[in-house]
Amino acid sequence: MGARVRDLQGKTALITGASRGIGLGIARRLVAEGTRVCLTARKPEPLEAAVAELGGPEHAIGVPGKADDPAHQEEAVARTLEAFGSLDVLVNNAGINPAYGPMLGLDPAVLRKVFDVNVIGTLGWVRAAHRAYLGEHGGAVVNVASVAGLGPAANIGAYAASKAALIQLTAQLADELSPLIRVNAVAPAVVKTSFAAALYEGREEKVAAGYALGRLGVPEDVAGAVAFLASADAGWITGQTLVLDGGLLLKSGV
Repeated sequence: MGARVRDLQGKTALITGASRGIGLGIARRLVAEGTRVCLTARKPEPLEAAVAELGGPEHAIGVPGKADDPAHQEEAVARTLEAFGSLDVLVNNAGINPAYGPMLGLDPAVLRKVFDVNVIGTLGWVRAAHRAYLGEHGGAVVNVASVAGLGPAANIGAYAASKAALIQLTAQLADELSPLIRVNAVAPAVVKTSFAAALYEGREEKVAAGYALGRLGVPEDVAGAVAFLASADAGWITGQTLVLDGGLLLKSGV
């Protein structure tokens, strides 16, 4: 773990899409900072393994379900409060990218599903957390967007459009929920996870050559930034999207 951030000890975070990859990396960092966490994911078995890795029910609980299901959102928030008594940080990490190819060839139903999970689902999580705790007590929301949301992205246009909408949603919610709740986002480039494997597997060295820092990201790179934005160290930051790209945009654009 890197340098500690302020004021996460004893807090509680709910992290969506957290059984593996970036979400689990964020959970590891927050638990190391003394934060208790509720993890959500679709599949119960990997979620149970993640909770066990993080130290079990004293430090973490898991609530399986679909990220865009309002009933699941309400249940996860309620169980977080039941287990830990507070909900100080919401990390919206869950996202999907099932479509590959030019936008005109996409099935509209697939496009709707991408937005249901990546954008409307995120808003649903904020609503549920706001209604149950954040609206009265305040806190921080961190959304996991993508550099793909900053410009055209070949063959992943649906995902890119949803992340552009998420970046705008971040700013909108920051304005509407201030001054009690801070809302920020991170926008990673390619991070070495199974979710992004198709973008680099078998050609990692070639892909990494396009980054000023000469490597792809790892979950810990995102986790440190999320911990910062969730902490008192970022107490005067809201409505911002922090680009985490290893210098990709310096070299070649999205």
